[in-house]
Amino acid sequence: MLSGEKILVTGAAGQIAFPIARELGAANEVWGLARFSKPEDWQRLVDAGITPVRGDVGSGEFTDLPTDFTYVVHLAANQAPGWDYDTALRDNAEGTGLLLQHCRNARGALVMSTHSVYRPQDDPMYAFTEQSPLGECNSTHSPTYSVSKIGQEATARLAARAFGVPVTIARMNASYGPNGGLPALHADAIAAGRTVTTRWDPCMYSPIYEDDINSQVSSLLEAATVPATIVNWAGDEPVSAQEWAAYAAELMGVQADIEVTPIEGTLRGSVADVSRRLEITGPCTVDWREGIRRTVAARHPDMLVSGQGAVIR
Repeated sequence: MLSGEKILVTGAAGQIAFPIARELGAANEVWGLARFSKPEDWQRLVDAGITPVRGDVGSGEFTDLPTDFTYVVHLAANQAPGWDYDTALRDNAEGTGLLLQHCRNARGALVMSTHSVYRPQDDPMYAFTEQSPLGECNSTHSPTYSVSKIGQEATARLAARAFGVPVTIARMNASYGPNGGLPALHADAIAAGRTVTTRWDPCMYSPIYEDDINSQVSSLLEAATVPATIVNWAGDEPVSAQEWAAYAAELMGVQADIEVTPIEGTLRGSVADVSRRLEITGPCTVDWREGIRRTVAARHPDMLVSGQGAVIR
């Protein structure tokens, strides 16, 4: 694990970034860059021992940001709804280049991409490798996301070669834990008696729990190279949304109503081949059932019992 370093984490108030920044802050000087659209997030970073700094990656607004970071963890991203490709490319692609230019003296940078850069395959169990075809994945919540993140990867690759800053590009799968993520949102819906809606049956992922994400950051930073290293950042076990929803419901002693609504153009499965990540980080330590249990225990402690499964329609 890294210690005694000066580390920048962007998007530091976010679901994935805040736990990472908090974890790194135990043994390093960590700065958190964000726009702080929620005023309470500034104090949350301060309380966690993180130095907050206001800025906007897309505009290159780094007035109050030092240039002497030894490592950069770039997690800030535009996932806005709608079809504004210009702004998405500005924030996700151009912004990444501007940030790495500003921090080009760093010994390593971790740039978080997404599994949604992959071209959808018909087989839900298809295991995507880092060499699998890329292409537009028409995400329902942010249609511009996949294309702009492919643009981000290209910019990060250029920055590594042009500025000489070692880079790891990590394609995140389904992150989750007490701080959020898709499985956590599904658990919330089940706890509230709402229907869980998913795209396909089965709808496969390789979910990775918060603790494993946090513990793998140092290894991914140390693996940064010129040209950039590209790796799938995902859990070791393929799991369907139907399976984790059913298990969350069982833990809460309720039934989960799971509705399958196919959406053409979206990934039929998001199973990741994690062979390269295993070489860098070693195996995950939290299996998916334990991760779901911890998530339910943290978000819905009064409902953690054993009980029924799921009704899928």
